[in-house]
Amino acid sequence: PKERKEVAKKEFLEVLEEYDANNDMILLGYTMVGIRADVDIMFWRISYDMEGFQKMTTRLYQTDLGSYLTPSFSYLSQTKRSMYQDMFNPEHEEDRTHIIPGKAKYLFIYPFVKTRAWYLLTQFTRQGIMDEHIYVGNKNPSVKLNTSYSFGIDDQEFVVAFETDYPEDFVDLVMDLRETQGSLYVERDTPIFSCIANSLEDTVNSLGI
Repeated sequence: PKERKEVAKKEFLEVLEEYDANNDMILLGYTMVGIRADVDIMFWRISYDMEGFQKMTTRLYQTDLGSYLTPSFSYLSQTKRSMYQDMFNPEHEEDRTHIIPGKAKYLFIYPFVKTRAWYLLTQFTRQGIMDEHIYVGNKNPSVKLNTSYSFGIDDQEFVVAFETDYPEDFVDLVMDLRETQGSLYVERDTPIFSCIANSLEDTVNSLGI
């Protein structure tokens, strides 16, 4: 019934808004309805502790709407300083440890795994390859890259999230990166999620209920 759907949606949204108001977590909503077949919505959660993610997820499952939702993907990662120096823009080094997302209309995010051969290269060789990678990235200032690390805590090695207002610039960036030497050492960079940023309420409303 329509009345039950409205109550269920309100209950679900109240949990989201409770955590959004909590200073211990940054919570952002995205929709992929009509864009990707196996995922409808996504929440990007940033916190200093994993327990907050677990408790929030349990609360959402306990709602009427939550009982009808099935998570398709979940990625866990953390920020840290990069092993590689950005000789073109040294200030990027500090940015990597503090992710402040939600400033762009679109988010493109995916898990990332390098080949084992990459880790057998010397640090000097890897830095040289990354110099090219970083140079290409800096040619696209409209695309902001957030790199986080998953070694030992999830199946992937990295989670990379690109924010931009111009999807066409992200397409150009990925095409340019395919032509770099570093692309030889990519083992996996899928699935790719193309997301539209929304308020929490609009994210839930995009489900069409």
